[in-house]
Amino acid sequence: MDQPIVKVDELSHRYAIQWAVRDINFEINGKGVYGLLGANGSGKSTIMNIMCGILKQTQGNVYIKGISVSENPVEAKKHLGFLPQLAPLHPDLTVEEYLIHAANMRLMPAKSISDAVKKAMEKCDILHFRKRLIRNLSGGYKQRVGIAQAIVHNPEFIILDEPTNGLDPNQILEVRYLIKEIAQEHTVLLSTHILQEVQATCDHIWMINEGRQVFSGTVEDFDNYLIPNSLIVVLMAPPSSAELRQLPGIDEVEDLGNKTFKIRFKESDEAIKQIVNASVEKAWHLREIRIEKTSMDSVFAELSKKGKTKKN
Repeated sequence: MDQPIVKVDELSHRYAIQWAVRDINFEINGKGVYGLLGANGSGKSTIMNIMCGILKQTQGNVYIKGISVSENPVEAKKHLGFLPQLAPLHPDLTVEEYLIHAANMRLMPAKSISDAVKKAMEKCDILHFRKRLIRNLSGGYKQRVGIAQAIVHNPEFIILDEPTNGLDPNQILEVRYLIKEIAQEHTVLLSTHILQEVQATCDHIWMINEGRQVFSGTVEDFDNYLIPNSLIVVLMAPPSSAELRQLPGIDEVEDLGNKTFKIRFKESDEAIKQIVNASVEKAWHLREIRIEKTSMDSVFAELSKKGKTKKN
């Protein structure tokens, strides 16, 4: 059986007496974009620093292509590319000079560096800036240079820490597109605290809250983690909230104004049936009825709460 590209096994770390992460376990077995989601201070950076060999864990281990990062860091890092939140750019070097430097730091064979640098610049659409000083690039292009240094040695596994942080909306869309392109040939782990980022970019999510893993699944699983339990109903000749509340299967009615109600229910099909039938019978003139989908923010808050409950 093939080794997973990445395996995080019972990973825990503490600073002095404070545990930063506890019992983190996951595997990545294929190409694509995988999200490490959590609020600032949740433990994401600690996990990434351990995965990259920057930090020595207290317990557990990380394996890249079956190689222990703690026991054989040089060999493991040959398969790893990393873009920290603050890209380690050298502003007084040109783009090409910097990427050659990055390739040398990766211990690449000298004869392969020129082609590798050109390929990375082409992939990140910065070849036309090869002779430009990095200090003279826009924020979006600096981020592209940072991504280029992470892929210059063609690693199987790439870690990107908050890769769209500080970019304008157009730059964010461009970097997201670039990440998806890279993920067609590589395995990408993207760390972020922004829900929309994982929704727009990732195939699978692990959520970390206060150092513990509280969710693992697809974006669709995450989005639908909480079962929808409310309807949005628009009635052109509406009754009172009290009258709506008397319908079978209705738990609660909230008048949102403008002839619109939020109706909480026990079972959606029964609630919809009762509202439609009553509207016809009593001439409420039903204009719209739809299930209110749970928002990503609600799921995030609920999972965070569950994580705290488990910890306690």
